[in-house]
Amino acid sequence: MPKIVDHDQRRQELVETTWRIIARRGLSGATMRQIAHEAGYANGALKPYFATKDELLEATYQHVFERSDRRIEEALRGRRGLQALRALCLEVLPVSPDLVDEARLVIAFWNGAAHDPDEAALASGALDRWRSRILSTLDQAQTDGELRDGVDHARVAGLLLGQLFGSQVTAVVDPVSFNGDRLGEHLDGLLDLLRA
Repeated sequence: MPKIVDHDQRRQELVETTWRIIARRGLSGATMRQIAHEAGYANGALKPYFATKDELLEATYQHVFERSDRRIEEALRGRRGLQALRALCLEVLPVSPDLVDEARLVIAFWNGAAHDPDEAALASGALDRWRSRILSTLDQAQTDGELRDGVDHARVAGLLLGQLFGSQVTAVVDPVSFNGDRLGEHLDGLLDLLRA
């Protein structure tokens, strides 16, 4: 009797393997041969799951954004206002080894997104979702009287997104100066500027 293969599970395993390789070796180290080897497959065995490396990379990037979105949803549960905003930011900031690895992958993704319209659309969708959540928490904070007068929510959302993505770069290239504790302090300093 032939072995039953769970196609979706195999695809997920390959995405997870690709994610780990990029985090350790960078995008150039994530060859199809290396991915197949680390996943325990022959080189040509990836084709039924991902026809090209670009297809596998896109699935990997999509996985990372979905993973972040799930963490954010969980972190926001039962929170609102500035507490929710802080929790959201801590799910994106590279404040743990796992999130630093995620940042390495995201940095590789941004480089590709600068040149690929499909990847740019994926990035834009993630930014739009995060901007919407940030704006929602700021609206809650305003309603609850947590914000000082005159806070421009759209401007703050833009500043926070820039801070979050910039922190991914600085934490990867200078992990001593921009470690998790320091990034948490930076975030708290920004949030303190908003408080009533």
